[in-house]
Amino acid sequence: MDIRNEDNASGGRYVATVEGHEAEMTFSRASPTLIIIDHTGVPEALRGKGVGQALALHAVEEARRGGWKIIPLCPFFKAQALRHEEWRDVVNM
Repeated sequence: MDIRNEDNASGGRYVATVEGHEAEMTFSRASPTLIIIDHTGVPEALRGKGVGQALALHAVEEARRGGWKIIPLCPFFKAQALRHEEWRDVVNM
């Protein structure tokens, strides 16, 4: 699945386009080393296809590459982070 990053000074989003539908995970920057994931949106047509999980994993991988931490305010991302102990190096619960 191809996921692209859209960044701006105050935050951005990770976007996956699948079967003509766009899913997103949005974030804001709290500091140069801390982001807050605040929303995950997956269209009904893509539910159950692992798109949200792919966006969450992408966010974790980006945090590792960028050397920052994640605060999970989004209920979906927070639930995923609770299931994945291996993400604890970048997710502040």
